[in-house]
Amino acid sequence: MTEQKAISDLKILVVDDSRTICRTAEVLLGEEGCTVITAEDGYAALAKLVSEKPDLIFLDIMMPRVDGFQACAIIKNNPNYKDLPVIMLTSKDGLVDRARGRLVGATYYLTKPFTREELIGAVKGALDKNAANDAG
Repeated sequence: MTEQKAISDLKILVVDDSRTICRTAEVLLGEEGCTVITAEDGYAALAKLVSEKPDLIFLDIMMPRVDGFQACAIIKNNPNYKDLPVIMLTSKDGLVDRARGRLVGATYYLTKPFTREELIGAVKGALDKNAANDAG
Protein backbone atom coordinates (compact mmCIF):
# COMPACT_ATOMS: atom_id res chain seq x y z
CA MET A 1 0.00 0.00 0.00
CA THR A 2 1.35 3.42 -0.93
CA GLU A 3 0.92 6.56 1.13
CA GLN A 4 -1.10 9.21 -0.65
CA LYS A 5 0.90 12.28 -1.65
CA ALA A 6 -0.29 15.83 -1.07
CA ILE A 7 -1.43 17.58 -4.25
CA SER A 8 1.49 19.99 -3.95
CA ASP A 9 3.93 17.08 -4.19
CA LEU A 10 2.52 15.67 -7.43
CA LYS A 11 4.14 15.57 -10.83
CA ILE A 12 1.31 15.62 -13.37
CA LEU A 13 1.44 14.91 -17.11
CA VAL A 14 -1.22 16.78 -19.11
CA VAL A 15 -1.75 15.39 -22.60
CA ASP A 16 -3.90 17.41 -24.99
CA ASP A 17 -3.49 18.68 -28.55
CA SER A 18 -4.99 22.03 -27.45
CA ARG A 19 -2.31 24.41 -26.19
CA THR A 20 -5.05 26.34 -24.37
CA ILE A 21 -6.14 23.31 -22.35
CA CYS A 22 -2.53 22.38 -21.55
CA ARG A 23 -1.72 25.93 -20.48
CA THR A 24 -4.89 26.26 -18.37
CA ALA A 25 -4.18 22.98 -16.57
CA GLU A 26 -0.53 23.98 -16.15
CA VAL A 27 -1.45 27.29 -14.50
CA LEU A 28 -4.22 25.91 -12.27
CA LEU A 29 -2.24 22.86 -11.13
CA GLY A 30 0.90 24.98 -10.75
CA GLU A 31 -1.00 27.26 -8.35
CA GLU A 32 -1.58 24.16 -6.20
CA GLY A 33 2.17 23.48 -6.16
CA CYS A 34 2.15 20.66 -8.72
CA THR A 35 4.94 20.09 -11.21
CA VAL A 36 3.27 19.95 -14.63
CA ILE A 37 4.64 18.38 -17.81
CA THR A 38 2.70 18.61 -21.06
CA ALA A 39 2.53 16.53 -24.24
CA GLU A 40 0.61 17.20 -27.46
CA ASP A 41 -0.53 13.65 -28.17
CA GLY A 42 -0.54 10.08 -26.86
CA TYR A 43 2.67 9.19 -28.68
CA ALA A 44 4.60 12.04 -27.00
CA ALA A 45 2.92 11.17 -23.69
CA LEU A 46 4.28 7.63 -23.75
CA ALA A 47 7.83 8.95 -24.17
CA LYS A 48 7.38 11.48 -21.34
CA LEU A 49 5.83 8.81 -19.12
CA VAL A 50 9.12 6.92 -19.16
CA SER A 51 11.42 9.95 -18.83
CA GLU A 52 9.39 12.04 -16.34
CA LYS A 53 7.67 9.36 -14.20
CA PRO A 54 4.52 11.38 -13.39
CA ASP A 55 2.25 10.61 -10.41
CA LEU A 56 -0.93 11.19 -12.43
CA ILE A 57 -1.92 11.72 -16.07
CA PHE A 58 -4.64 13.80 -17.72
CA LEU A 59 -5.32 12.31 -21.16
CA ASP A 60 -7.42 13.98 -23.85
CA ILE A 61 -9.50 11.43 -25.75
CA MET A 62 -9.47 12.98 -29.24
CA MET A 63 -5.85 13.44 -30.38
CA PRO A 64 -3.84 12.73 -33.52
CA ARG A 65 -1.55 9.69 -33.89
CA VAL A 66 -2.37 7.87 -30.61
CA ASP A 67 -5.70 8.86 -29.03
CA GLY A 68 -6.43 8.88 -25.30
CA PHE A 69 -8.11 5.47 -25.24
CA GLN A 70 -5.16 3.85 -27.01
CA ALA A 71 -2.62 5.62 -24.79
CA CYS A 72 -4.52 4.67 -21.62
CA ALA A 73 -4.71 1.02 -22.70
CA ILE A 74 -0.96 0.95 -23.41
CA ILE A 75 -0.19 2.55 -20.02
CA LYS A 76 -2.51 0.29 -18.02
CA ASN A 77 -1.28 -2.88 -19.77
CA ASN A 78 2.29 -2.14 -18.65
CA PRO A 79 2.93 -3.65 -15.19
CA ASN A 80 5.10 -0.64 -14.25
CA TYR A 81 2.22 1.81 -14.78
CA LYS A 82 -0.93 -0.23 -14.11
CA ASP A 83 -1.58 1.64 -10.83
CA LEU A 84 -0.90 5.11 -12.26
CA PRO A 85 -4.07 7.24 -12.06
CA VAL A 86 -5.29 8.30 -15.52
CA ILE A 87 -7.96 10.98 -15.87
CA MET A 88 -9.63 11.09 -19.28
CA LEU A 89 -10.25 14.61 -20.63
CA THR A 90 -12.94 15.19 -23.21
CA SER A 91 -15.30 17.78 -24.62
CA LYS A 92 -17.98 15.07 -24.91
CA ASP A 93 -19.81 13.95 -21.79
CA GLY A 94 -21.14 10.76 -23.34
CA LEU A 95 -21.96 7.51 -21.61
CA VAL A 96 -20.17 5.53 -24.35
CA ASP A 97 -16.92 7.47 -23.84
CA ARG A 98 -17.13 6.97 -20.07
CA ALA A 99 -17.70 3.23 -20.50
CA ARG A 100 -14.86 2.96 -23.01
CA GLY A 101 -12.60 4.90 -20.63
CA ARG A 102 -13.37 2.45 -17.82
CA LEU A 103 -12.69 -0.48 -20.14
CA VAL A 104 -9.17 0.75 -20.90
CA GLY A 105 -8.48 1.43 -17.22
CA ALA A 106 -9.17 5.16 -16.74
CA THR A 107 -9.39 6.13 -13.08
CA TYR A 108 -11.55 9.25 -13.52
CA TYR A 109 -13.24 11.37 -16.17
CA LEU A 110 -13.25 15.18 -16.62
CA THR A 111 -15.28 17.14 -19.17
CA LYS A 112 -13.82 20.24 -20.88
CA PRO A 113 -14.02 23.12 -20.36
CA PHE A 114 -13.30 22.63 -16.67
CA THR A 115 -13.18 24.98 -13.71
CA ARG A 116 -10.35 25.14 -11.20
CA GLU A 117 -12.56 23.31 -8.68
CA GLU A 118 -13.41 20.54 -11.18
CA LEU A 119 -9.73 20.07 -12.11
CA ILE A 120 -8.56 19.86 -8.49
CA GLY A 121 -11.58 17.70 -7.64
CA ALA A 122 -10.63 15.27 -10.41
CA VAL A 123 -7.07 14.99 -9.04
CA LYS A 124 -8.38 14.36 -5.50
CA GLY A 125 -11.01 11.92 -6.79
CA ALA A 126 -8.47 9.93 -8.80
CA LEU A 127 -6.06 9.77 -5.87
CA ASP A 128 -8.84 8.72 -3.47
CA LYS A 129 -10.01 6.06 -5.92
CA ASN A 130 -6.46 4.74 -6.30
CA ALA A 131 -5.94 4.73 -2.52
CA ALA A 132 -9.19 2.77 -2.09
CA ASN A 133 -8.03 0.29 -4.75
CA ASP A 134 -4.68 -0.13 -2.94
CA ALA A 135 -6.45 -0.78 0.37
CA GLY A 136 -8.89 -3.29 -1.16
